[in-house]
Amino acid sequence: MKKLAIVLVIVIVAPIATGYWYVSRFSVTTEPPLAAEETRRAIDSGELTGFLDRGSYAWTGIPYAQPPVGNLRWKAPRLPSTWASPREALTFGSACPQSGFGQGEITGDEDCLYLNIWAPADSANLRPVMFFIHGGGNHLGEGSTPIYRGARYATDHAVVVVTINYRLGPFGWLRHPGLRTQQNAADDSGNYGTLDIIEALAWVRRNIAEFGGDPANVTIFGESAGGFDVLTLMVSPLAKGLYHKAIVQSGGMTLLPPSVAENYSDDPQPGHPLSSRELVNKLLIEDGSAVDRAAAKDVQLSMSDPEVAQYLLSKTTLEIMTAQDRLLEPPGEAPVRRPFILGESPNKTPYIFGDGFVLPADKQLDVLFADSDSYNVTPVILGSNRDESKLFMMAATGYTDTLFGIPYRLREETAYERDTSYGSKLWKANAVDELAITLRETQGASVYAYRFDWDEMNTVATLELSKLIGAGHALELPFVFGNFDLADKTLIFGKSPERAALSASMMSYWAEFAYSGNPGRGRDNAQIQWQPWVSGLGEERILLLDTTTDSGIRMSPLLVTRETIRQDLLADDRFDSTEARCDLYQRMFKGASSSAEDMVSLGCD
Repeated sequence: MKKLAIVLVIVIVAPIATGYWYVSRFSVTTEPPLAAEETRRAIDSGELTGFLDRGSYAWTGIPYAQPPVGNLRWKAPRLPSTWASPREALTFGSACPQSGFGQGEITGDEDCLYLNIWAPADSANLRPVMFFIHGGGNHLGEGSTPIYRGARYATDHAVVVVTINYRLGPFGWLRHPGLRTQQNAADDSGNYGTLDIIEALAWVRRNIAEFGGDPANVTIFGESAGGFDVLTLMVSPLAKGLYHKAIVQSGGMTLLPPSVAENYSDDPQPGHPLSSRELVNKLLIEDGSAVDRAAAKDVQLSMSDPEVAQYLLSKTTLEIMTAQDRLLEPPGEAPVRRPFILGESPNKTPYIFGDGFVLPADKQLDVLFADSDSYNVTPVILGSNRDESKLFMMAATGYTDTLFGIPYRLREETAYERDTSYGSKLWKANAVDELAITLRETQGASVYAYRFDWDEMNTVATLELSKLIGAGHALELPFVFGNFDLADKTLIFGKSPERAALSASMMSYWAEFAYSGNPGRGRDNAQIQWQPWVSGLGEERILLLDTTTDSGIRMSPLLVTRETIRQDLLADDRFDSTEARCDLYQRMFKGASSSAEDMVSLGCD
């Protein structure tokens, strides 16, 4: 019986642990739908025919740029080619190259710059456009994941939904001196994934009216890395005017200096361990051109910039992805699992850097958002999930008993709740409250905030998933899109009328924001009033999203900043050792003005 319970937990929890986008690879393959003549549309590349999808019109696999292959690898996207005969847009384009957190098979194709559209069948009037950017650490994911499909928005709320693919990992963000030509600032930037998203928005501006969408009313929204990418568009001068509202779900962002992206890890200005220089070192070792890193560095230093560029272009997708993954965890070294803290070194090639053209150089969001001339001012929603960090920490050393890396029993429940709460609070402070404080000061009452609190999950054997995962990272996605089919395959979601009601409320808020820039009482005018963010002490400022079983949807004065977290941590009596408290404090507040004094008061070495 115990073995059966363990197997069940593996089947149930593993998909959530690796993300919805990864589960989608195990979905049942179906035949392409039939083309519907009433969906024929003429765009600037040629004619398209789509299909009917649950009451909406849909078009999938539309190229918005030329395939970034051959000499267009590591170049800014180019306008798509035209076609003479009508094209059937019935199947999704390939995902961009990716691997399952460095542990799974490498999938996808470099020919991946495609988008998908869902529109109301009644297109008499131009409708708001909701442009979604998928998450996955900018290393995983695709716009075709079943949860992201927009038929319900199109039919229930008369909006046009667009989802996209964009280049990921070392194909989306790679900055190496050998790739710079000094002829085109976009090509030289290294922020190719960001440029892909901007190109997709430019495609929408040119073509979306043919699908019933209003190019003058575009809302960008994204989750996790997609939320990061929404923030990059808010500060990119190249995205100005391409969108008109923004929703950031579990976002937050740090603009890395170019030196981190391209330097050797032992340079005076050290690069990331997976920088472009280190990636080339690994490629040289993998193909036998060097026996170790020191030799590879000598070889690379002896190469001219054109030679490095040609060397990189000669490598296959598989060779580049394999080199990246082998840099992650050198042979013989077990992965170290520690409590997750947002902002610590990413475990993939660095992404999103201030190149000075696509994204501002030498400034961070707090500075950029404090000046209305430094970003694209639009209405904005910022949000996070109450238990963001549980998804990342549930297999961390010491908290749970695991089998093949999958937890089946909580061992240290108090420590788990304590440490995950701090990781989640820090995420909220960085991604929501502190940004909202700054944005409210700069642009007034067009800033809104939420926290997603739903945690009504099943219990498997003796494992309470509501405690293990809670309102974890990415759990809001099926609620936002109204698509629970894929989520239900994981078996963790309890089915209830309240779940459906919460989803309907969230979709109504999101749609009304797309229409008006103010979520208000939702598109149906039947929801709790969502009030703008205010910074005054004790004032209601944030919408909590939950079912009526757990207090329902309501406004709250909740405020989480780095300072409130610091005060909570100093007073917390749940630590069983000074060492545990000091370790967490140092990781969260290292470099803060108060850290040295606090470390002394805590008795830290």
